[in-house]
Amino acid sequence: MKILDTSRLYLREMIVSDVQSVYELNLDLDVVKYTEDVAFKSIEEAKDFLVNYDHYKKFGFGRWAVIRKSDNEFLGWCGIKFTPELDAYDIGFRFFQKYWGMGYATEAANASIRWAFQNIDTNEILGRAVSENIASYRVLEKIGLKYVKTLEIENSQLIDIQHL
Repeated sequence: MKILDTSRLYLREMIVSDVQSVYELNLDLDVVKYTEDVAFKSIEEAKDFLVNYDHYKKFGFGRWAVIRKSDNEFLGWCGIKFTPELDAYDIGFRFFQKYWGMGYATEAANASIRWAFQNIDTNEILGRAVSENIASYRVLEKIGLKYVKTLEIENSQLIDIQHL
């Protein structure tokens, strides 16, 4: 089921049949370099993640699969996450390297932010990017987020950005 539609993409809930793509996306060390995530140890572990991902049921949204309309290719994921411990919503995205620099992250993140402000009772969306992750930081700027503060977490500086 399509959640969002843009000129080149649609976003939908990730489903178990996305397992190979989700598994391969997290295998790429450059893709997960600036995240705290580690690669899935097996395709079965990726499947377990998808089966147990409960954000859609709990909150009605989450990280969505980003699909290119022209060929139904799984490009990565993007979407809004709620972290109850922080009482905060954040925008996140992750794409296969071969799709970097094509504007897909910005397009998907823009659509996700618009969706959030229309469907969630919030006036703030955070984005976080490690200081060295210039590409992600630029995407956050392009979608209208502004620098708030820098936090150091496990020897990595994370830049918190607040949507205005």
